Amino acid sequence: MAEEDAADPADRSEAATPRRVEKAREQGQVALSREAAGFAALAAGSLAVALALPPLGLELLKAMRATLEQAHGADPLEVARLLGWQGLLLVAAVAGAAALGACAATLLQTRGLVSAKALEPRLDKISPLAGLRRLFGAEGLAEFLRSLLKIGVVGVALWFALGDPAELQSALHAPAGGMLQAAADASWRLVGAALGAFAALAVLDLLWVRFNHLRQLRMTRQELRDEMKESEGDPHLRARRRQLRESRARNRMMAEVPRAAVVITNPTHYAVALAYAEGEAAPKVVAKGVDELAARIRARAEAAAVPIVSNPPLARALHRLELGAEIPAEHYQAVAEIIAFVWRRRRGDEQLVARDGARRA
Repeated sequence: MAEEDAADPADRSEAATPRRVEKAREQGQVALSREAAGFAALAAGSLAVALALPPLGLELLKAMRATLEQAHGADPLEVARLLGWQGLLLVAAVAGAAALGACAATLLQTRGLVSAKALEPRLDKISPLAGLRRLFGAEGLAEFLRSLLKIGVVGVALWFALGDPAELQSALHAPAGGMLQAAADASWRLVGAALGAFAALAVLDLLWVRFNHLRQLRMTRQELRDEMKESEGDPHLRARRRQLRESRARNRMMAEVPRAAVVITNPTHYAVALAYAEGEAAPKVVAKGVDELAARIRARAEAAAVPIVSNPPLARALHRLELGAEIPAEHYQAVAEIIAFVWRRRRGDEQLVARDGARRA
């Protein structure tokens, strides 16, 4: 999207379409808050400390005590290995939990997306001019202000968590057990304050990152039109295809007119052809039209010797029906009278033709 990013931000007046957001996602561009990942890492690490420190820390203290008791006869390498192993277990538990928390927060934000697109080399990433713009431009200033805000919020939270300095001074003169308990309580207060501050920062940063991501994906009117053409096709081609479909439908409809039982007209504006055979439930609309199409239906009916009956109210009512639909019950009587009249006239014409033929014979 390098050429798209070069557009003037003032021209990007349209919100990003779902297709635009999906294409950006395919290229690895998603709203990702580093503060949210940092908070998840800190929370998971603190939970690991709370769970792993008592058993692992106790083992580490036991190893240190045994080392001190046998300081003169212990092998330095063995002591280093033992203490290093116990310390490594504690560090690995905390670091692993923090890494797992950060990965989980990242995958939740990206909805499971893992993409290597961001690792592909790009000239704008290694350009000194682009780097200076990022450092001293609007993005660099925003990042600097965010860092100041984070330091300020966390610092204020820790300051209030420390409490009265007199309590700290009294803890220094307490017995060893009391001093350790006071240190543990102060540590957990600091951790709680840090977690609260980072949680607030993570929420604010998450909202800002999503807003900024959608702002960067905004589109110009030309991009919006191009996307519509790409997804829906050229409007001229769509109009042409629609005309072809309508033309085929009219041709099929006109082919049904010679098989109709009667054509009911307005007499000039509307024309509705009805098909009916003895034994069927009700007549069906097989062709209909107004103005020019109605004239074509009448001409086709006259050429096929299909009776044409003028009944303006009935023609307008039947024209509202869909092609292939049976006439509703409220029009049964009117249509039945027309079809019966047509059949009587047809039988009369057949009888006249038969008598004329007999007379000539």
